[in-house]
Amino acid sequence: MASDVNLPNAITTLRVLLAPVVTVLLFESGASARLVGFVVFLAAALSDLVDGALARRRGEITDFGKLVDPLADKLLLVATLIPFYLITLRSPDLGELPLFGGIGLWILVVFFGRELLITWLRTVAARRGLVVPARTIGKRKALAQNIFIGSMILWIAYRTAAIEHGWTGSLNTFWAGLHGWFTTISLIVALVLTAVSLFVYLVEFRRLFRGAEA
Repeated sequence: MASDVNLPNAITTLRVLLAPVVTVLLFESGASARLVGFVVFLAAALSDLVDGALARRRGEITDFGKLVDPLADKLLLVATLIPFYLITLRSPDLGELPLFGGIGLWILVVFFGRELLITWLRTVAARRGLVVPARTIGKRKALAQNIFIGSMILWIAYRTAAIEHGWTGSLNTFWAGLHGWFTTISLIVALVLTAVSLFVYLVEFRRLFRGAEA
């Protein structure tokens, strides 16, 4: 008997449910819980690569999937960035990223501001019967953000463990430098692609709105 379950939608729903789990684990004070949070985030992020491709291959593209899939992505962004900001604000020793230190409020403004503005413009366009397709730059932006988020979760878990166990020595210094700079570079790339993708979409919306008025 064929299953009535829409597997892509089930995977998308699971990603929605995993987002608050990541938040709870990040706010736990132990390194082990935060490491588990990384595993849960990784599962959620990888599911984003699966559900869309699976829906297209199985011919199971639905209005639910079109609505909830981008919502799940934004929820996962909120579920991680806000804890990053609060954790590194309250415990600066858990930040200590090269160049940035902790995750400042302005970083949240850049990431969230882009998502809110594009979502609002998509809504306005939809009311006019206009559709703005996803762009490659948007997908690259999302990938860069996920790489940064995953690395940042591991960074907080590592810094927590280092403080808990009093790790010192050359190996600890080497890893702190390597991991810290990787996280910093991934954050810079994510910020740049977020800004560039915003510009690309603004140009596209401007062109569409002008064309609709002509």
